[in-house]
Amino acid sequence: MNIITFGTFDCFHIGHLNIFKRIKDEFPDSRLIVGISTDELNYSKKQRVPIVSFTQREEIVSSIRYVDETFPEESLEEKAEYLAKYDADVLVMGDDHHGLYDHFNEICRVWYLPRTPQISTTALIEKIILEND
Repeated sequence: MNIITFGTFDCFHIGHLNIFKRIKDEFPDSRLIVGISTDELNYSKKQRVPIVSFTQREEIVSSIRYVDETFPEESLEEKAEYLAKYDADVLVMGDDHHGLYDHFNEICRVWYLPRTPQISTTALIEKIILEND
């Protein structure tokens, strides 16, 4: 079984690790394939370049024991193509996107995973900025 999730994984934190652990707990014999947003894609989504470069983020994520394979996510519009290319059985997205990816149920099962409470990359970056002002 192939499970795909996507993310930027900037300023890697326990919430990111929890995503991977929870996927493997739910699907222990699966292959976890992670699409990592490129720096260019992240800029187009958030109007900022990630703190950590794509190359370093990819190395971090691919080194996690729960992750079997990574690939660069270059376009939000190509999610269906990525799901087909990697023969996805399940797409996992954060529950803050609940309902936004339901149309992919035609391709594979969509599972919205609850986020780890009180942790986010945005909050970490804001804290760093505030502490350094």
